[in-house]
Amino acid sequence: MDLLNTLVDKGLRRESPTREEALAVLATSDDDLLDVVAAAGKVRRHWFGRRVKLNYLVNLKSGLCPEDCSYCSQRLGSKAEILKYTWLKPDQASAAAAAGVSGGAKRVCLVASGRGPTDRDVDRVSDTIKAIKEQNGDVEVCACLGLLSDGQAERLREAGADAYNHNLNTSEATYGDITTTHTYADRVDTVNKAHAAGLSACSGLIAGMGESDEDLVDVVFSLRELDPDSVPVNFLIPMEGTPLAKEWHLTPQRCLRILAMTRFVCPDVEVRIAGGREVHLRTMQPLALHLANSIFLGDYLTSEGQAGHADLEMIADAGFEVEGAGEVTLPEHRASARGGGCGSHADGGGCGSHAGADGETAGAGGCGSHAGGGVCAPASASASASTPAPVRPAEEPRTDLVAVRRRGAGTDLAPNA
Repeated sequence: MDLLNTLVDKGLRRESPTREEALAVLATSDDDLLDVVAAAGKVRRHWFGRRVKLNYLVNLKSGLCPEDCSYCSQRLGSKAEILKYTWLKPDQASAAAAAGVSGGAKRVCLVASGRGPTDRDVDRVSDTIKAIKEQNGDVEVCACLGLLSDGQAERLREAGADAYNHNLNTSEATYGDITTTHTYADRVDTVNKAHAAGLSACSGLIAGMGESDEDLVDVVFSLRELDPDSVPVNFLIPMEGTPLAKEWHLTPQRCLRILAMTRFVCPDVEVRIAGGREVHLRTMQPLALHLANSIFLGDYLTSEGQAGHADLEMIADAGFEVEGAGEVTLPEHRASARGGGCGSHADGGGCGSHAGADGETAGAGGCGSHAGGGVCAPASASASASTPAPVRPAEEPRTDLVAVRRRGAGTDLAPNA
């Protein structure tokens, strides 16, 4: 297919496709899907080899957010029966982070619900960052606290943060349909503040909220212009109790096309499969590793994810390898341009000298990780192993794959890492 050959050539040169070419990827047929994956996979392997970076979420403060983001289970007015708790203490957060690191995570993403942090909140998170760095010196730490005020990004960097996450989520044209308590421009401003402070910026999107192909292309091209080091791609989890609970539009094939389009537009950027992969990609998750070079390990902010050991088995079975703490995530040209930015240290020393994780505040967009609440639960334990699963139409809601997180941060139960 001439289109795919052109996109591969452009991706290897770090040249942006045209909008028409990006739209054409989303419009490809199921018959061409494996060709699309193979083409985008060439670009992924050129810049990132067969490495998969693991990230781990710690929800520092859950629920009770004053923002009205329609996709979020922690939003104002949410009736989702999620865990609700105030700030974890630094030692609690550090213990939670250690579970993820022991499972192979290279980055810990610290998330808190709310519009944005107060100066006291920044102090709290700074103490938490220091506690995590003291226990795990090599780990990258990304903060995801919502909209930043002047000077806050610099303070987080001084405390040892490596990155800051704040997602654009959807196109500027449709943003007002999803959230009314802040603007698209507010989000762009926060990403720019992170950049200016020397933090590695992380910003992504949420697919499956009823947007058009044009909206998806718009937001991915906007992300390319912002030039984050990592782009989390969330697939909406329609959580009961949120305004988007009935929005079940995604199929595994659609998700793969979205990831491929993102890879072609952002060829040398860390593309992360974030919230919703277990629900919407399901058994096709291994194919997505040919497109993205980063995933979350274990559970999400407010919902359960695939078991950590299953993630590791999936990566190995698909012929990929977990990226080590001493390996450089970003291609050399990006790492050099960032002056040793996050994911660029070959000495395994982390990025503590320059202060995204993957997402935003849980109520303002969710650390690039929970697009509507989270991810899946394992199949019902009561189902007989010898009974084949019923065949479901692709458009039928898979509410059986969505479960509220009841373990890990904010509970007395061991995390799923």
